[in-house]
Amino acid sequence: MIKKIIAFLISLSITLAIAIDGYLLFFKKSSAENIAIDSSVNSQSNSNASESSSTSSSSSSSSVDSGYQNGTYTGKSASMRWGNVQVKVTISNGEITKVQTIKYPTDNPHDQQVNSSVLPTYEDEAVKNDSSKIQSVSGATETWKGFTKSLQSALNKAES
Repeated sequence: MIKKIIAFLISLSITLAIAIDGYLLFFKKSSAENIAIDSSVNSQSNSNASESSSTSSSSSSSSVDSGYQNGTYTGKSASMRWGNVQVKVTISNGEITKVQTIKYPTDNPHDQQVNSSVLPTYEDEAVKNDSSKIQSVSGATETWKGFTKSLQSALNKAES
């Protein structure tokens, strides 16, 4: 009888350990992801505050000038999970007129298919919004992260 109780308790503890490991592995975000997400949110909120203050100050001087100097600027290559993304921005009359993705992951057919369909969307939306604040496309979040990071880098170079 005691052997059956001990065997039951051992089986129960093993089952509980497997369930906890499964939860931690598949459902709980790692602390590195949480730190990355927190720093991304903080940097976006800080950039939002600085952009709103620069927008209000530039709008008082000229309503046409968005704060960008004319020219072509290449953003830093942003390292993402599936590869690097890098963009080039053309500014004319203080506004984004053209965005080109000059480097993006093409290692496998899935990358090629996803990037060929979403990058033109991201480029058009960046021109339309005249900023790096664009919506991500479902299934291409990593590409979006790299695209917006490199785009913001180029726009930082273009700011007056």
